[in-house]
Amino acid sequence: METLQQIQQQLPLFVIDIIRLCIWLFILALIFIPLERLCALHRQKICRKGIFLDLSYYFLNSLLPAQLLILPMASLAWYLQFIVPSELQQWAGHLPLLARLMLAMVVGEIGAYWGHRWMHQFPLLWRFHAIHHNAEEIDWLVNTHAHPFDLVFTRLCGFVPMYLFGLAQPMANAMDTVSLLVILIGTIWGFFIHANIRWRFGLLELFIATPAFHHWHHANDGPDVTNKNFAAMLPWVDKIFGTYYLPSIAWPTKYGIDKPISSSLTRQLVYPFMLK
Repeated sequence: METLQQIQQQLPLFVIDIIRLCIWLFILALIFIPLERLCALHRQKICRKGIFLDLSYYFLNSLLPAQLLILPMASLAWYLQFIVPSELQQWAGHLPLLARLMLAMVVGEIGAYWGHRWMHQFPLLWRFHAIHHNAEEIDWLVNTHAHPFDLVFTRLCGFVPMYLFGLAQPMANAMDTVSLLVILIGTIWGFFIHANIRWRFGLLELFIATPAFHHWHHANDGPDVTNKNFAAMLPWVDKIFGTYYLPSIAWPTKYGIDKPISSSLTRQLVYPFMLK
């Protein structure tokens, strides 16, 4: 009986979350669908192959990873407060919000870069990340086409250095605005860099990730162009670590992976746990 009452109490919050996600989806569609019609890189249908699978991932990954992250991020924040010097915490805490946000995005990007790169390097992690790379047609909605564990792992890797430098302070009394802004900006930018648009940005591409930069990360054009461009927002991080690849004109001709995965949502979610 108590369990039923708890479900009834939580149901309105869940419904509100679904409504909020539907509104965001509508706004994103209003932005990206016309852009991809007018400035398409590859001619694709709006209701392309896999669209309903990606919509399922949109709702799943907008709800589940946040819940999965609560315990590990709280534990991480609690542990790091004992090893991060209090002087560093105080220094970071007194920085203007914009300065702290910019620094957090830089160190967080480096942490997420390595988390993303490890996803490609280690076979066990790749089994989770392969879900994201299984997409053979790339557009804005592919941003959320990923196994929830993939998103949780990469996000944790990004937050570790932010916590270490005191730039994100979830144990403080006030709401951790920096953490929320980093997640919000990163999520919005993720939709943009997956978009099926042919825009190029000249010298700006050295400093900020663009669709061209990230499309090459998804390319399946041969071994010479795979495992490149792991950064989500700052391509110069790939420059530093030797994984940058962005031709001045060319675009990928093929996406996906050599060993396709089932198009069933259930089978994709259990795929990383299946023995070969």
